[in-house]
Amino acid sequence: MSKVAVIMGSTSDLPVMQEAIDILKGFDIEVEVDIVSAHRTPEKLFDFGKNAHKKGFSVIIAGAGGAAHLPGMVASLSPLPVIGVPVKSSNSIDGWDSVLSILQMPGGVPVATVALNGAKNAGILAAQIIGSSDRCVLDKIEAYKEGLKEKVIKGAESIKKGK
Repeated sequence: MSKVAVIMGSTSDLPVMQEAIDILKGFDIEVEVDIVSAHRTPEKLFDFGKNAHKKGFSVIIAGAGGAAHLPGMVASLSPLPVIGVPVKSSNSIDGWDSVLSILQMPGGVPVATVALNGAKNAGILAAQIIGSSDRCVLDKIEAYKEGLKEKVIKGAESIKKGK
């Protein structure tokens, strides 16, 4: 069974990152959540980054605000795909500092980056990565996307009926 690590720089990131946790659990993907601060717990960051693949993780989702070094540092240490979630934090420059910090990675150290506070999409992307080699997860993603389509169709019908 595939497993996703959802890490973040501090507990204040949890309300945003909860959307990734919830969507992954909805796809019946095992999730482990932890706080790993690039600046306050660098030893823990190095241990996590170097050993995540040995602990059975398939994908890492890393959320961070402000300087947002966590996703890039983990990606520099791990052979696993890393999805970065820029978090608009209280010390942020409207979230742009986080977005650019995660987005502007040097060649050779990729981090897939979602929108500011876009943890739900990070969870979906992690599920799609897993689904590329796990038919059960892929079927759930297909059903989820069909549900999105149906919701739009029902919304359009409702508008046409004047509701």
